[in-house]
Amino acid sequence: MLRQRIVTAVILLLVLAAAMAAPTPWPFMVLLAVATACAGWEWTRLTLPAGRGATGAVAIGVMLGVAALCLTAWWSNAGPAATLSQAAMFKVVVPVAALLWIFGASTAVVRGRADAAPASAALTLFSIPALLAAWSVLALLFMTQGAIFVLSLLALVWAADIAAYFCGRAFGRRKLAPRVSPGKTIEGALGGIAAAVLWIGVSSMWPGTFGHALVERWTIWGALPIAALLAVLSIVGDLFESLLKRRAGRKDSSALLPGHGGVYDRIDAILPVAPVALILSGVLF
Repeated sequence: MLRQRIVTAVILLLVLAAAMAAPTPWPFMVLLAVATACAGWEWTRLTLPAGRGATGAVAIGVMLGVAALCLTAWWSNAGPAATLSQAAMFKVVVPVAALLWIFGASTAVVRGRADAAPASAALTLFSIPALLAAWSVLALLFMTQGAIFVLSLLALVWAADIAAYFCGRAFGRRKLAPRVSPGKTIEGALGGIAAAVLWIGVSSMWPGTFGHALVERWTIWGALPIAALLAVLSIVGDLFESLLKRRAGRKDSSALLPGHGGVYDRIDAILPVAPVALILSGVLF
């Protein structure tokens, strides 16, 4: 299993690197659209009624992927469609998604109702703004700020996740959310938060990075608490997906990525971080 996991991770990183290094933004945009569609299908498989909900999950996934590609085409060419769609996305969908993650998803994780019925119209509907907001943030940041900016933002999430895993393994004693994810510990979470703060502190020295943008707007003493907040949100995203999987009685969101589960399993921590990071960085406002 470990070998399979490593091979899949290497392939994913190579695909991501190739898409980001392409001479046009379209390969990365298509990759984002495919990931959004797959995650939408996986998320709603967990929240729609068993059986008849399978068709609905496919329909939502396809709709999200097509919407992402259409928006990419509009945003690539200045015009009324680009202006209106960007205004709707960044003045409505992104702030709404950020608030839902901060107040709605966080509350659901704290309550930890893993024994509740899996089918939920509210949780199904939440998938749409959550995934579209994350997609739009990463897409427009890539188109306007470049690959380094997007990578430095993703690295914050990756650093928090990796540090949480190893700190939890080494020092974990107290359970963080036993009803949702028994394997996660408070010590691991604190290690993840510390890694995110450290990453922002270090990366802020490099122009063109997310950390540099945060420090320019908030100073280093404002940027570091923001990094801690984003790390907490990444944990909320991870725990929220664990809650959905426990309610549905599944170990993984799907088996699309050998050794890793599904696409949603790989991006769950990014979904709440992206909209809040955009708002706080101020780079597009």
